[in-house]
Amino acid sequence: MAGEDEASTHYTTDDALSRVGFGRFQALVLAYSGVGWIAEAFETMLLSFVGPAVEAEWGVSGAEQGLISSVVFAGMLVGSIAGGVIADRCGRRIAFLFTAVVTGIFGLLSAFSPNYASLLALRFVAGLGMGGGHVLSTWFIEFVPAAKRGTWMVVFHCCWTVGTILEALLAWAVMPRLGWRWLLALSATPCVILLIFFPLTPESPRYLCSRGRTMDATIILERIARMNNKTLPPGILTYNPEKYIETNPSTSETALLIADDHAGIEADTSAKPSGIVTFQALRSKDLIKTSFLLWFVYVANYFAYYGVILLTSELSNGGRQCASVGTHLVQPKDANLYRDVLVTSLAEFPGLLLAALIVDRIGRKMSMGGLLLLCGAFLAPLSVHLGEGLVTSLLFCARTCIMGSFSVLYVYTPELYPASSRNTGVGITSSLGRIGSIVSPLVTVGLVESCRLKEAVFVMDLLLFLGGVASAFFPLETKGCQIQ
Repeated sequence: MAGEDEASTHYTTDDALSRVGFGRFQALVLAYSGVGWIAEAFETMLLSFVGPAVEAEWGVSGAEQGLISSVVFAGMLVGSIAGGVIADRCGRRIAFLFTAVVTGIFGLLSAFSPNYASLLALRFVAGLGMGGGHVLSTWFIEFVPAAKRGTWMVVFHCCWTVGTILEALLAWAVMPRLGWRWLLALSATPCVILLIFFPLTPESPRYLCSRGRTMDATIILERIARMNNKTLPPGILTYNPEKYIETNPSTSETALLIADDHAGIEADTSAKPSGIVTFQALRSKDLIKTSFLLWFVYVANYFAYYGVILLTSELSNGGRQCASVGTHLVQPKDANLYRDVLVTSLAEFPGLLLAALIVDRIGRKMSMGGLLLLCGAFLAPLSVHLGEGLVTSLLFCARTCIMGSFSVLYVYTPELYPASSRNTGVGITSSLGRIGSIVSPLVTVGLVESCRLKEAVFVMDLLLFLGGVASAFFPLETKGCQIQ
């Protein structure tokens, strides 16, 4: 009887969010975090236009042009971990403030680079800020009720595609008239918007609960309820800490998402978890298998995503000649370049729609694995000679599938980690996945330039197949589960 009374007078963050639903408050959070995702898309996609322009102006080699992209991805590799640690130690707001300040300032300073070396240094630091962009997605997901979490996260990832399209249009308008420096400067605009509205952003109530600040979390939940014209559940907000320390042999990965109903209010939840405890949680028996599988699936997704983009650029000429990608893009004012980037970016919208339709119906694992295998199936015919129209259609479908898989992966990853180490876990997995984006240009472009298209397609298909199989081995399906 006492247990029933306690259950009726206490509620969790998930109970509160389910009660207030998705309303005006979450829409504003989505808008703000979406601008952050657009900012990262701007800074990433501009590499397609700045590299050839720099090569033409400063006379750098093709390898030096590629290094401009590589240093950004290297910075993102480090920044992903740094952003995750900051978010779990200092709060989600501080982490995306770090992202906006570093990306915006050094992205803008890149426009004033006097030489090639300074451009590399500034783009690397800008990459550090860009790497922490994943904090915005986990910040948003921590405000969304469990029932529609997958669908709304896919909607959030539409902002990336919107950003790629806007950047292509911006480059089309700016580059022929004003040059690459103006493109770099104007591409920092979304970061400025983030800084202007930063004082209005709330801290994640899940993060506050994980630090024992349940009163502060209650204030934010009350604000959500008022803006959504709803009421909170009766009782007092409580927090059930995750069971990730390996002291109980019966602990399972399910405990990372669904807390023990009888845990009550622990006496030590007010103590701030140290960095050591956070990394111990990630190395625990419950998470180590999941983390290794995530790392591999991230590498496969990153490798295939940028590989499809590079193949699109290389095979865009109807003759299917063995010319280098650098040679194909050497004319930065060629309208075909902007048109090709714009058209291939549009292929991501069907992928996002497909992911939104299936992620909360058939689950994360099956959605992700199926889309990876479909992407490989669409790429396989490219190893033989085909007509230009069929090549374009296959690449369009492959881009659709890999974008859908990426969207599901970004939904699934934060759901697997406990609140106290969520951003650190997401940051490490995303960071290691960047290895795929660094290696993809070297392998794909190198093979295609050597007239070995068949081998390039085989490598991509192999990674996609292994990534699809790995998705089936994840020990937990999180569809509809509460996250703690």
